[in-house]
Amino acid sequence: MATRVIPLIDHRAAALPVPVADGAWAGAQALDQRQRPLTDLRISVTDRCNFRCSYCMPKEVFDKDYPYLPHSALLSFEEITRLAGVFAQLGVRKIRLTGGEPLLRKNIEALIEQLAALRTPEGAPLELALTTNGSLLARKAAALKAAGLQRVTVSLDGLDDAVFRRMNDVDFPVAQVLAGIDAALAAGLGPVKVNMVVKRGTNEDQILPMARHFREHHGGQVVLRFIEYMDVGATNGWRMDEVMPSAEVVARIDQAFALRPLEAHTASETAQRWGYADGRGEVGVISSVTRAFCHDCSRARLSTEGQLYLCLFAHQGHDLKGLLRGGADDARLGAAIAAIWQGRDDHYSEMRARLEPDRASAGAPRRVEMSYIGG
Repeated sequence: MATRVIPLIDHRAAALPVPVADGAWAGAQALDQRQRPLTDLRISVTDRCNFRCSYCMPKEVFDKDYPYLPHSALLSFEEITRLAGVFAQLGVRKIRLTGGEPLLRKNIEALIEQLAALRTPEGAPLELALTTNGSLLARKAAALKAAGLQRVTVSLDGLDDAVFRRMNDVDFPVAQVLAGIDAALAAGLGPVKVNMVVKRGTNEDQILPMARHFREHHGGQVVLRFIEYMDVGATNGWRMDEVMPSAEVVARIDQAFALRPLEAHTASETAQRWGYADGRGEVGVISSVTRAFCHDCSRARLSTEGQLYLCLFAHQGHDLKGLLRGGADDARLGAAIAAIWQGRDDHYSEMRARLEPDRASAGAPRRVEMSYIGG
């Protein structure tokens, strides 16, 4: 029997930059090397998930013997909230909780309550959202809303039960995810975004059934978005020929239900919006492979053990937990984060687009796994 090799995440952090003078960071908008502001923070609260989707946490790697992070290595809710407050002083206005599967983190409602109490320098609350696979949403939606969560995004890769069970690879039924979406809407967490990763040869036959279902149900309170299969991490076996370009997705839907382009809500929005010509809702496409949007990326990612990543395709983080547990005050934390962001020049998707498909990752350092920092 061959020895199974577990491709562990490289937890080594980049050296923290020399911080700017204390006080120079607070209340100022941080800009990176490409003049991109820091407005969105994605916080991973766990590296565990109860699904084994092949494009994220394939079962042959993330099995019962996989060495997940011990609880002592995770940021506490109080540490997460403190860091989020510092990020708010640097311009962050939107926080999204991710995982792994964030609803697996025990008492996550308590974290949401703490984050909901934060305020920007102008006194406004932060926008607070969460991305989930929907498996626990039906039982938790009301409590999440009561705690202060404003919006939820559900990952759902097909309506056909056999296809969905095969993709989540734990035999989880699609009906329970749909029940979770209903519960989220009933709790007031709408409009709900539903994300479908399209993998050619696997689930492209689900594009029209998904579009039809969410167009005809929920009165426009569900926005379906199609995501190109991405080369995140090193365990999903990504191949360019399995990417279905968003242009093909849009063309397929347009043949069945006429579409019209819609304006973006914000400059940093990742999805291109398309409305149904008859006014019955909209869909979006996220074209991270065929249409890079690095030039407007305003997102940073905080891992569950307190490392700051500046790109979804990063290969190294910056250790904020060490500062936190080393006694740094908010001024020191803020100055360090500002200096990290100001040194940022990440634009992986633009670089990939300039390479031949089979050379896109040749010789590149191993990237962090999406399950570790969220999508």
